[in-house]
Amino acid sequence: MSLSFDVALSLLDECHGDDLWSVEHCRLRRVPEDWIEELADAFESSYRYRDQTISVPDPNLGRRVVNQYHGVRDVDLALKLGRQLGVDVDSIQAISFTRQALVRNIKEAVFED
Repeated sequence: MSLSFDVALSLLDECHGDDLWSVEHCRLRRVPEDWIEELADAFESSYRYRDQTISVPDPNLGRRVVNQYHGVRDVDLALKLGRQLGVDVDSIQAISFTRQALVRNIKEAVFED
């Protein structure tokens, strides 16, 4: 399934490279269901490094750490959106050293065209 250009741009703008989107959030943001099925996975927290620990919003605590989370990595969504928008994401992946840089470079490539 393809997305309209404006929806694809809006979704790409929300991607940062280091977030996990819940399946519910994906649906609210109009990510196609077949993309959600393809990209959603179960992720586990790593307690060795802070940036590998998964936390979710909690009304009482602000955020709380969870052991596992089922969702979509926004970097994977950004790759899919980049392809949808006609960007050569394979060459961008080759020059991007971090997930954040990869998403930033995809955004730049989209807006250059």
